[in-house]
Amino acid sequence: QVSVLYFARSAELAGLRCETLSVPRQITSLQLWEEIVKVHPRLAVIRDQVVFAVRQEYVLLGDQVLVLQPGDEVAIIPPISGG
Repeated sequence: QVSVLYFARSAELAGLRCETLSVPRQITSLQLWEEIVKVHPRLAVIRDQVVFAVRQEYVLLGDQVLVLQPGDEVAIIPPISGG
């Protein structure tokens, strides 16, 4: 189980700021995104703009294999505008 934190537009689309999800220990970042979108289909619209932070390190969606530990934090960070 990991803690998923939603920020900005992702929080609006998911309808919450955080939750705990059960996912495989070894999973690619893209597969992790797909698992989250199964729970919150509205997030699909930001797929090409989103970045993950896993244990406070940025991860792009793709084939990178993540080894998740119980209680790890996964942040969903959509693009942030402003100056």
